[in-house]
Amino acid sequence: MVTTSAGILPYRIAADGTVSALVAHMGGPFWSAKDAGAWSIVKGEYDPDREAALDAARREFREELGLEPPEGEYAELGTFSYSSGKRITVFVVDGADLDVSGAVFGEFEMEWPPRSGRTASFPEVDRVEWVDLGRARELLVKGQRPALDRLDQLLDGENSPSP
Repeated sequence: MVTTSAGILPYRIAADGTVSALVAHMGGPFWSAKDAGAWSIVKGEYDPDREAALDAARREFREELGLEPPEGEYAELGTFSYSSGKRITVFVVDGADLDVSGAVFGEFEMEWPPRSGRTASFPEVDRVEWVDLGRARELLVKGQRPALDRLDQLLDGENSPSP
């Protein structure tokens, strides 16, 4: 069965026209020393037969960051596939008023160290940052980069973000 995720990609536009997106560095021991390709759109898995993609994306935003998702009109950027077959539906919203300084990251448990029989808790993400779209392309995992291209197209006037 294909894994399905949904996420929110807040963006903001500076006075000089620079567009930034909110991205999250993946938590846990595998990602701690990595930067390029170790960041993600705030997202999580859901069952499309039981939950709408936007509802799942908003729920996951709360769970992973401990913050309410931005108010505003959401637009679906599309559904993007990873080389593994996993699929992510990404929603965009103007996050100009989103303050992430109070983020409290959700946690997960896993056996650590491997084959030790011990379980340890790690944050799902260990930091979030606003970064310009060029830098975000370097940071995000490969399968999510097309969402940035789509956001760029929308903001360039080919379409306008709307629900």
